[in-house]
Amino acid sequence: MNALREPVLSWYDDHARDLPWRRPEATPWAVMVSEFMLQQTPVARVLPVYATWLERWPVPAALADAPSGEAVRAWGRLGYPRRALRLHAAATRITDRHDGQVPADYDELRALPGVGDYTAAAIASFGFGRRHTVLDTNVRRVLARAVAGQALPGPSVSRAERELAETLVPLERPERWAVAVMELGALVCTAADPRCEACPVAALCRWRAAGRPPYDGPPRRTQKWAGTDRQCRGALLAVLRDDDGPVTVAALETAWPDGPQRTRALAGLLDDGLVVEQVGQGYSLPG
Repeated sequence: MNALREPVLSWYDDHARDLPWRRPEATPWAVMVSEFMLQQTPVARVLPVYATWLERWPVPAALADAPSGEAVRAWGRLGYPRRALRLHAAATRITDRHDGQVPADYDELRALPGVGDYTAAAIASFGFGRRHTVLDTNVRRVLARAVAGQALPGPSVSRAERELAETLVPLERPERWAVAVMELGALVCTAADPRCEACPVAALCRWRAAGRPPYDGPPRRTQKWAGTDRQCRGALLAVLRDDDGPVTVAALETAWPDGPQRTRALAGLLDDGLVVEQVGQGYSLPG
């Protein structure tokens, strides 16, 4: 398995994208912001929002001082806007309990709002150079194919999968290995159309050697968008983001004509803390 390292690292040196959160000057806070934004969101959509966000809030304390509603407004159309509230809450916790500095310790990161196992490992690795097993979708797919000979990994990380990944993490510059495998999965070993002819470890790949057998594991969920409550929530939030004052019910009705679905989506936004009701005036983002 160690034979995978050098070809992947050499490929990364030649093909890595120039992304701002990977540059030497990127702070741990910049890495943290990128990890929150990149969850289930393509890089191309993240880049402009990321740049504006860090220009406005270059350190956790700056975001913590802003109303949480401003974080939701600045999140724009990245989707899953609860991430904005969680990032704001994390910035507040960092400011109050960590002297405004993103902690390097995995357990302390894991205790922050909105930070799960992957995000804590990624921040510790990419932000501080700590040795952690970083398992995002791209990394899992590369290892499933190259080492396990499977078309795709299972729906959730297994103990065996984690132990396998841990054996590959080098002692020196572990963060470089993690990001190199991630980039290989994003650019070459893609889910739908892998470019085996461009892969630096094609000759070592067990999935390719087996004839690229199709995935035969548990059914994989696909997320719809058109006509869903998620789309409705996004349409309502778009109206609220574009207006500094309370938005009337009539304005929300214009954004989404289906009354029962609109009512259900609005109730969900209220429950999630993404919207607050201004009695007698309408609705707004949280203050």
